[in-house]
Amino acid sequence: MEIAGRPISLAQLNAIALGDEPIELTSKARDRIHKSRDVIEKILDHGDVIYGISTGFGKLSDVKIEPEALRELQLNLVRSHCCGIGTPLAIPEVRAMIFLRANVLALGFSGMRLEVVELLCQMLNRGVYPVIPEQGSVGASGDLAPLAHLALGMIGEGESFFGDERLASAEAFSRARLKPIVLEAKDGLALLNGTQAMHAVGGLALFRAKRLSRVADVAGAMTLEGLMGTPRAFDLRIQKARPHPGQIAVAEHLRALIRHSEIRESHRQNDPRVQDAYSLRCMPQVHGAARDALAYVENTMEIESAGATDNPLVFAENGEVISGGNFHGAPLALGLDFAAIALTDLMSISERRIERMVNPDLSEGLPAFLARKPGLQSGMMIAQVAAASLLNKAKVLAHPASVDNVPTSAGKEDHVSMGMTSAVKFRSIVENAEHLLAIELLAGAEALEHRRPLKAGAGVERAYAMVRKYAAPLLQDRALSSDISAIAAAIRAGELDSEHEKL
Repeated sequence: MEIAGRPISLAQLNAIALGDEPIELTSKARDRIHKSRDVIEKILDHGDVIYGISTGFGKLSDVKIEPEALRELQLNLVRSHCCGIGTPLAIPEVRAMIFLRANVLALGFSGMRLEVVELLCQMLNRGVYPVIPEQGSVGASGDLAPLAHLALGMIGEGESFFGDERLASAEAFSRARLKPIVLEAKDGLALLNGTQAMHAVGGLALFRAKRLSRVADVAGAMTLEGLMGTPRAFDLRIQKARPHPGQIAVAEHLRALIRHSEIRESHRQNDPRVQDAYSLRCMPQVHGAARDALAYVENTMEIESAGATDNPLVFAENGEVISGGNFHGAPLALGLDFAAIALTDLMSISERRIERMVNPDLSEGLPAFLARKPGLQSGMMIAQVAAASLLNKAKVLAHPASVDNVPTSAGKEDHVSMGMTSAVKFRSIVENAEHLLAIELLAGAEALEHRRPLKAGAGVERAYAMVRKYAAPLLQDRALSSDISAIAAAIRAGELDSEHEKL
């Protein structure tokens, strides 16, 4: 894959993160990087005082650094900013982070040397991934601590993963036949200023969330069939009367999933119910709103993937170097908090549908808790309890991190985004949502067992077959944890993606 500074889709980011396709800078990107570096070299020759090139950083920006100390300045910057804490980012997240960083540097606004960007590419190609703790960033001057740990690996310090081992970075580089870089003026700062840690973590989670927004339709359609609900509320005319794109798309998806349903035909003429509960009837509106929210965040991510997030920025066409605030993570922080809220709402409506299937007062004739012998057996009683637990945690995590502010750097950085917190929280919500929707699918498949020999719609029956690959019918009580985990893994792997709904 070429690195050219072009926008990166979520699908491309996911493919890079999980694959091993080599990457390479385009000739145009190399030319932009060279021209940008030429500006820096001229500044160094003239002895001009420019922030981050010949000065200290943050509150110390008024301290001029002598030319003979510029290498030490960049080295000290990287070392001092390595204050990451906690669990290391997963290797796919580090791969995504490296790729995104190289892509924005390819825009040619950072003034760093070509050798540094090329090393990023080679690290990805040869499988050297610095150990990057997930905590420590406030997302203001970019993800300073995470990106510092990335840069630390590049200079041969700290630890890196190589193969299946966690090694000293110097040893990892040696095994990969790479040489650590020696940082020159502006190189270290250009590596540290950026939003690529929150982007990598949040972007990969968003890819999974988009998949879940479609799986929610599948699970909801299966529940509708199991409860012998009506698809009348999915009529296209209703959606066009309030034409939100997500709502229209979800209604179309639901209609397709239950097409040719024998269950629906069995109660079309003599159903005394006028309308279903909101958790069934309002799926287009709720699922659709979540889709639209995720689409907004996806668009934000694509813009960010080809946006210069360094400071100062170098404009090679006229040789100007201008300080600004493109490193601030507000666009991603707000977006990821929005996505977290949207996905939590999808979990909320799914949990209510699970409750309707297991509650004999609401389940339209299904046995209590979907047990074959209620009383002697508890069936899916505690599966619904587990769903409630997952939802509770998601609700707590959905509190937006971006509304918080803790000034840093002696008040110089007096407003921060907390975007990395938004990303890590969102990732946890996605994982919980995969398991909660797995519970709905497991319960929905069980509900269909009690409607046999009638068949559900063709799309629902395909989903039922997927569930039965991993979980047999619940003829008697058994531990369900492994079933839930297996179905969640299948969701994550894309086994429920409809042909016309491929990401």
